[in-house]
Amino acid sequence: MFKITQGDFKNQIYGDATYLTNWPMLYILENGKQAYIGESNHVKHRMSQHHSSVDKRIYDKVHFIYSSLFNQSVTFDYESKLIQYIAADELYEVRNKNAGMADKEYYGKKEYDEKFQELWRKLQREKIVKHSLEELENSDLFKYSPYKELNNDQRTAVEEIIASLKQEEQQTVVVNGMPGSGKTIVAIFLLKYLKDSDEFKDKKIGFVVPQTSLRKTLRSIFKSIYGLKAADVLAPSDVTKQFYDILIVDEAHRLHQYKNISYRGPFKASCERIGLTTESDELDWILHQCKCPVLFYDSMQVVGPSGINVTRFRQKMEAEQDKRALTYYNLLTQMRVNGGNDYIAYVNDILSGSVKEKRTFSNYELKLMTDFRAFNDLMYQKEEEVQLVRMAAGYAWDWASKNDKTAYDIEIQGIKKQWNHCTEGWVHSEQAINEVGCIHSTQGYDLNYAFIIMGNEIGYDSEQKCIVVREQNYYDKYGKQSASYEELKEYIQHVYYVLMTRGIRGTYLYVCDSQLREYISQYVDTE
Repeated sequence: MFKITQGDFKNQIYGDATYLTNWPMLYILENGKQAYIGESNHVKHRMSQHHSSVDKRIYDKVHFIYSSLFNQSVTFDYESKLIQYIAADELYEVRNKNAGMADKEYYGKKEYDEKFQELWRKLQREKIVKHSLEELENSDLFKYSPYKELNNDQRTAVEEIIASLKQEEQQTVVVNGMPGSGKTIVAIFLLKYLKDSDEFKDKKIGFVVPQTSLRKTLRSIFKSIYGLKAADVLAPSDVTKQFYDILIVDEAHRLHQYKNISYRGPFKASCERIGLTTESDELDWILHQCKCPVLFYDSMQVVGPSGINVTRFRQKMEAEQDKRALTYYNLLTQMRVNGGNDYIAYVNDILSGSVKEKRTFSNYELKLMTDFRAFNDLMYQKEEEVQLVRMAAGYAWDWASKNDKTAYDIEIQGIKKQWNHCTEGWVHSEQAINEVGCIHSTQGYDLNYAFIIMGNEIGYDSEQKCIVVREQNYYDKYGKQSASYEELKEYIQHVYYVLMTRGIRGTYLYVCDSQLREYISQYVDTE
């Protein structure tokens, strides 16, 4: 179905096949290290245009991709797909900009999506690419690529934010979105777009990531993306060291206040550096240190007292309106979980105790398991089948193995487990499959399947018919200091809300509290 030929770009020798002058085609310019991917109805003429461009003269060869079944809708779609996957493949440094990347619908798209797999395998045989599509789709570089195809919500937000930034420097932008709505993807896409744009080339732009684990992951990824660099990724404290034109803040709900943190000395020093007191928080640092903050926020993912809860966030945004324009955008479409928005809402209803009727999801596996050994065995089975399967839990066990590497933290039905040995990059570490991740090692990451243990810090009162929490069984000391019962309950519910929305294909639950297990069994299929 696909014919791949090679041309001599350096010497402009391409052959005389008729389809080179009048047929929708794809091409890959490369020099062994860098690559540029494109499409054209007249590739010979397009090569002449590229050859006269100074920035394209680094290439010496071109691979033409032809099919008699191509039309321009297909080549537009395949161009975006090739950019995404070849960038993640890392055989070449892709030099494309990401303007124009979008999820495109057209007649026969489902069939062409299947045919793309055939094209990719042919590219592998030709040694133009290395890895399989399945391998790439499990990689962080693919998941957090700035070359992702955006849905309508995401595309609209990006286009309107960019148009607004071109007109007004002094403004605040807030992008709200549930787990899996693509907040991080949109943030990275926006950063790449701005970095590539001539209109913003003289602007000081930073990308703030509050989570240590995700920050390390993104710094590693940005090293592999043309136009971005590891130094673009900032910790909140980095912001206090210089002033910025634009700060894009991922997971702004994970910014901290002074209370209930372990790094009070450095926090105080950062405040003093910019003339603020410890009454301020890391969100204040952002607002103080740039002309335009772009804040990606989800109030349902605040998991402790030190976070920026919705009340505090709204107060600060109200104050912002007196200083500069304030604009809100919403990402409404679920992009991670195959169960979609309905599944996310169902999880929220279950955890709040307000679920009214049982629901199932045809393309999503939501199961409650009562035998921990079977639960554990199934996790390993799923890992063997699809990879990127992890077990995670709420803070219902002490972290004994932090100081004693021979100690076990969690024991259920005779099976012993340790907490995550690290938080930075834990999801992709070799030991992760045998450990149990906490909220800080998993929030912000995608998993194929999530195996979630609900510990004895959360339960159910069958008489009052409500979710309850037990402070004595909650071992995150910074997560409960100064919290009232209702606040702690909300934080614990948020922890499980986040954990239960990590799995792309499914979520499996093991529930320690018997009454909570009985309650959930009414609404989730039990094995």
